[in-house]
Amino acid sequence: MKQTIIFSLLLVLLAPIFSTISLAQSPAAAPKPSPKPKPSPAAPATAPAKPLVPSLPQSPTSDTSSGEDIVKILRKAKNFNTLIRLFKTTQIINQVNAQLVTSKNGGLTILAPDDGAFSALKAGFFNSLSDRQQKAFIQFHVLPVYVSSSNFDSLSNPVMTLASDSPNSYQLNVTAYGNSVNVTTGVVNATLTGIVYTDKVLAIYHVDKVLIPLDFIKPRAIAPAPALEAKAPKADKDNSSTEDTDQGDSTKENSGAFKLLGVQGTTLASIGVAFVAAVTMFS
Repeated sequence: MKQTIIFSLLLVLLAPIFSTISLAQSPAAAPKPSPKPKPSPAAPATAPAKPLVPSLPQSPTSDTSSGEDIVKILRKAKNFNTLIRLFKTTQIINQVNAQLVTSKNGGLTILAPDDGAFSALKAGFFNSLSDRQQKAFIQFHVLPVYVSSSNFDSLSNPVMTLASDSPNSYQLNVTAYGNSVNVTTGVVNATLTGIVYTDKVLAIYHVDKVLIPLDFIKPRAIAPAPALEAKAPKADKDNSSTEDTDQGDSTKENSGAFKLLGVQGTTLASIGVAFVAAVTMFS
């Protein structure tokens, strides 16, 4: 009996020891691997801005240097002979080419009407302009900044041109919506129909009408008329004429009265002399 009790006590005392040893000998539970994060889908590449103005089939390639002469570009594009001639006769081509070379950052944009657009003008229109107006007329078709075919909607109206010698002169408005770009001068509403040439500095766009500035149509201020000298009222003149007439008439009447009195006096005197003579004879 005592042995049984002692054995039981030993089991109770030794049981924690054996359980600790067994736990120490058992392999540690391996940690569960964390799930790998799913790769996020790649962001879609930003599509290039769609041009608002389509390219013309006869447009020269745009991989040429920006220093190429504008006349050569227009000649390659064809149908711009009138614009080329006016660029030369006004000598604006020299200004434009020089500005294109010196202003690499700003660049230039040319709105180019073709020969058909110029033929629609009234005959003799260009020759009726003064030399200064002829130059401004060609400069009005040039913007002093480079505008790409997809950035016309970023322009702020009114848009300055190369002819603008003040903030309020030779301006135009540009409206871009959908695939259409319209240009308004206040006289003409035109549409850009295609790209003639473009690079990072120079852009030339075909426009279907010649751009006529509103400055050519505005009426000139009329100079004030010089002050007139004060004149006597017409009525007074008439009155004075009437008075002079009355005075003349009265003078004539008086003169006639004096003549009548003279005749009558002479007659009476003759009668008196005859009467005295008769009395003398009979006395």
